[in-house]
Amino acid sequence: MTVSLPLVVVLGFFAWGAVRFLGVRAWVVVLVALFGFWLSHTFLAPAIETGTRSGVDVINGSHT
Repeated sequence: MTVSLPLVVVLGFFAWGAVRFLGVRAWVVVLVALFGFWLSHTFLAPAIETGTRSGVDVINGSHT
């Protein structure tokens, strides 16, 4: 059985786990999320998206 989850759901799960089990403060998670949001509007966004897609492809084993 194959389950497909969006990357944002997986990252949200890790953020929840960090707050719950590692003692990371919620404001740190919000700050990092805001940094990612603002970073997505810069010239680095295409490189970050390409790198993320490549990493996900390597993990999934799909080399097209």
